[in-house]
Amino acid sequence: MHSSEKVFVTGYARLPQGITANELYSVVGVGLIIDKHSGMILDADISLVTRTGKAFFKETVAGHNIDDIYVIIKQIEKNYLGHAKKAIISALKSAHQKYNCYKDNGYTDVSECYDE
Repeated sequence: MHSSEKVFVTGYARLPQGITANELYSVVGVGLIIDKHSGMILDADISLVTRTGKAFFKETVAGHNIDDIYVIIKQIEKNYLGHAKKAIISALKSAHQKYNCYKDNGYTDVSECYDE
């Protein structure tokens, strides 16, 4: 797939106090590579501290359609038992909103889609 058929979307949210990731970043960031026509999430990354946390996030998110955001969120709510759960969900929702704004603008002007 040519890179012009993909889009990189990010979302950020504040992390709770008292967890290791907060000491390093203060916010959690998610990055999604999405097929801009189908909405499929091709790859995903997150700014968690542990390699296993990053792997869990990628396995949970990649392969889903961004339009099925609530299916992804349900999986995280059910299976992620870390303190950053609410921040991860918030960051995903932010990325989803940004992608929808991009799509609604005909995959062109995204200047009004940024909230960060």
